[in-house]
Amino acid sequence: MARPYLILMNNAITDVPGIEVGQAQDLDALTGVTVIMCRKGAVGGVDQRGGAPGTRETDLLNPINLIEKVHAIVLAGGSAFGLDAAGGVMKYLEEQKIGFDVGVARVPIVPAAILFDLALGRADVRPTPEMGYRAAVAANAEAVAEGNFGAGTGASVGKIFGNAGAMKCGIGTASIDIGGGIIVGALAAVNAYGDVIDPQTGKIVSGARTIKAGPLTLGAPGTFADTLATMKTFAGRMAEGFAMRSNTVIGVVATNAKLTKSETNKVAQMAQDGLARAIRPAHTMLDGDTIFALATGQKYADVSLVGAFAAEAFAEACVRAARAAGSAGGLPGARDQSSV
Repeated sequence: MARPYLILMNNAITDVPGIEVGQAQDLDALTGVTVIMCRKGAVGGVDQRGGAPGTRETDLLNPINLIEKVHAIVLAGGSAFGLDAAGGVMKYLEEQKIGFDVGVARVPIVPAAILFDLALGRADVRPTPEMGYRAAVAANAEAVAEGNFGAGTGASVGKIFGNAGAMKCGIGTASIDIGGGIIVGALAAVNAYGDVIDPQTGKIVSGARTIKAGPLTLGAPGTFADTLATMKTFAGRMAEGFAMRSNTVIGVVATNAKLTKSETNKVAQMAQDGLARAIRPAHTMLDGDTIFALATGQKYADVSLVGAFAAEAFAEACVRAARAAGSAGGLPGARDQSSV
């Protein structure tokens, strides 16, 4: 089914004027960093849901606090260790003389969020400041590599049975022209406990697979176990002890609309609706779902309009993250259909 809106040139968050993306990854360790950069600054907001977040500099995005604009958002693997990558992005921005002017220096404002990818690849190799710096250097306004790149390098989904039934996921992006010269874009690194659903069809794109456990078949018959259906069964309740306890979907929505800090936070909140449409279940105690919002302030627009399509773009980005993911770390990816 066709999407009921115009697809832009890159179908990426970089279609939003002023937004750039850079990525760096370690394909052996299966971890990486994605930087969403706004060199001229953008009004920032955030909405965090789920019970297991890992973030940095999110308090300053509260409308009651001083700072209005941010200069980059960092999404990284490595669990809490991955927050170190933001230091490398700050170093790069400082070298470019980008940051909040405090008189004696310019301080780059770089919020960050991480996902847990230590169970794939190598747990002792995580994103570092150096990797963050490389991602920042690579930032540009061109098409964004999707799947096993950046923060999506070690991402996986469908972990109700642990890695035994999980699938590889990754990073995805999308953009929408909502008219009047206003663009809304999204980028998502999808590392969910649940399954990825295409909202257009209601079908699972990537998620928990039916597995054999001795004489038992766990999950619904067929390729996919269907996490939501499995959770209410005896097997699902028994599988709770095996479920991966560190998951999250992290991402950014961006627009060239002119929004206040409060409105930008509202857009981040509304974008979570897109996450919930594409991830089933979403916002569990085993997830730390966090979405940032950026408004570069070039066009006047109604915040409800922007937020509604931010949700659409974010859902599309989640689906694209699943479809673009290749098999890695012993997990099959939807891109390799024969391996699912």
